[in-house]
Amino acid sequence: MKLWGGRFEKKTDGLVDDFHSSITFDQRLYRQDIAGSIAHATMLGEQGIIPKADADAIVAGLEGIRQDIAAGKVHFELDAEDIHMNVEKLLIERIGEAGKRLHTGRSRNDQVALDCRMYVRDAAKEAASLMGELCQTLLSIAKANVSTIMPGYTHLQRAQPITLGHHMMAYFQMFARDMQRMRETYAHADVMPLGSGALAGTTYPLDRERVAELLGFSAISQNSLDGVSDRDFVCDYLYAASVCMMHLSRFCEELILWNSHEFRFVEMDDAFSTGSSIMPQKKNPDVAELIRGKTGRVYGDLTGLLATMKSLPLAYNKDMQEDKEALFDARDTLVKSLVVFSAMLASCSFKPENMARGAAGGFTNATDAADYLVRKGMPFRDAHAVIGRLVLYCVKADKALLDLTLDELKSFSDLFESDIYDACSMHACVTLRDVPGGPAPERVLESIEAGEAFLKSFSI
Repeated sequence: MKLWGGRFEKKTDGLVDDFHSSITFDQRLYRQDIAGSIAHATMLGEQGIIPKADADAIVAGLEGIRQDIAAGKVHFELDAEDIHMNVEKLLIERIGEAGKRLHTGRSRNDQVALDCRMYVRDAAKEAASLMGELCQTLLSIAKANVSTIMPGYTHLQRAQPITLGHHMMAYFQMFARDMQRMRETYAHADVMPLGSGALAGTTYPLDRERVAELLGFSAISQNSLDGVSDRDFVCDYLYAASVCMMHLSRFCEELILWNSHEFRFVEMDDAFSTGSSIMPQKKNPDVAELIRGKTGRVYGDLTGLLATMKSLPLAYNKDMQEDKEALFDARDTLVKSLVVFSAMLASCSFKPENMARGAAGGFTNATDAADYLVRKGMPFRDAHAVIGRLVLYCVKADKALLDLTLDELKSFSDLFESDIYDACSMHACVTLRDVPGGPAPERVLESIEAGEAFLKSFSI
């Protein structure tokens, strides 16, 4: 008989057991579930709600079960439905009557909410740590390429010259924000719901603050209905994971482009590339492509849970069992993607010569030429028009701006002097952009120093 089967006259249909059970996926919560039960039993004993000897026996029994599960010695039963009932059934089998007292003053509704919050806390810390490792890789690449000139793009068209270091630090900012989002996710999950019962608390004199203390929570939930039905913190994790995957996907897209023969800005390491079954010349950036593809998968986890939660009345509903597979899948996908991306990026070989050649083409110094005329006294809008006509002339003549003679330049404006060639060199275009957050080497170094300080001080 099921542990809850007292009011039932018929056995659950086998189809329902299979459909209803969650043990196939929620078994990964066993550490959180057992830790929560140990804290709950300890508090019950301290409060005199159950005999101290029974509480001690429960704690010892749960410790043994935890060790056996970790060692692969436990076979979970589908008939016991979920990790909570499986653990409780094992406990009763091992220690007898005392095990039946464990569930005093709690429901699976607040128990699963507790387990999920503990899991999200762990997952948020794990993700932030992996993001921090990726940020360290970005800092290393940026340091080595503070003066490596490359084209910056808008609309995937060459726009203005920047440096590879500046480009890497843009991604550093994205992943630093991802770390902060995970810290916020941790904070939202760091609220202890046990004591909410099924929905209306309990008549037992529980010491909820003591359980929170034992489990390292910073606060307890303030409403029993919300305590068992809140899954905002899971959505927070899925959102933070989705944004991080978006950043990984954008980065992967650039590496895929840069790795192409058309760009040749980077060479992907053989260890992170694959070949073709028919075309012997191919070296495909499959790792980057797969991360890009898996981003949609994590988006689906977030969208699916939001759709599940959108119509649920208070308090707990069985629909909420669907939160776990989405959470577990997003966590697994994010972790694997961060680990393999960091290793792939660290193995990349960048091609400074090709980057510099790319920056020199496409009129990336056109804005600087306009700024040159402004410094000579011409209004910017007039300067913009002059350089626009000059670029059109160059396109028709198949020349770069600095390929033109001074006489050719003067035919567009008498303000051009011989110093135009130095003012619009790629080096000048980068170093003169000496504003906070800009690509000038000194500013990139400042950004790197700030990034190092951020990583050093970051904590959850």
